[in-house]
Amino acid sequence: MKTALITGGSGDIGAAICYKLGEQGLHVIVHSNSQLEKAETIAETIKQQGGSAQAVAFDVTDADATLAAINELSAESVIQIIINNAGIHQDAPLAGMNREKWSSVIDVSLNGFYNVTQPLLMPMIGTRWGRIINMSSVAGVMGNRGQTNYSAAKAGLNGATKSLAQELASRHITVNAIAAGIIESSMTANHFDKQMVKNLVPMKRAGKPEEVASLVAFLCSEEAAYISGQIIGINGAMA
Repeated sequence: MKTALITGGSGDIGAAICYKLGEQGLHVIVHSNSQLEKAETIAETIKQQGGSAQAVAFDVTDADATLAAINELSAESVIQIIINNAGIHQDAPLAGMNREKWSSVIDVSLNGFYNVTQPLLMPMIGTRWGRIINMSSVAGVMGNRGQTNYSAAKAGLNGATKSLAQELASRHITVNAIAAGIIESSMTANHFDKQMVKNLVPMKRAGKPEEVASLVAFLCSEEAAYISGQIIGINGAMA
């Protein structure tokens, strides 16, 4: 049984990914920063549905805490699938954006990616099989007003995806990014009303977390073994 670590697994999209990968027969590690009880509920639901799961909490921006958690998890089994889903918004026009808003968003998406992924690479390379999926955004491809920090973080994640894919290709490890558009979640509910969604999205609706999860599951599968270094949009034809 292969093991998958999903950072930000307690969020709406993260939970959908956890449930989907649990259905695929993977051992799912549901990560949360501060909502351990929610992560534990998701893990318990997966187990009740016949799957295998556990919950863990640590701050991906804390390098030492992340490494300690990774080492403990790795002692149980080699993590061969990483879904870097943790991310935050701190929106503001750059002219009025303070340093904390800039740094915190970059810290979670980029330093968090490094802190989680780097310690897991050598064990994964040793198995000569792996899947790394970085949850990006259409904002990292097109940009978005009021989200210079978020767009920069996700664009950086896209560049890291392409470079890491080249480094790991000969070891049968794929690395891809999913550039999501407007997806139904508690995070987007306060930012996009139905009319705004219709104006922005050619398909006239927001995507569903389950649709993102299905794409993640495909990229984790053997059928996706020749797909690597790609930034794959799921956005209802926004871009």
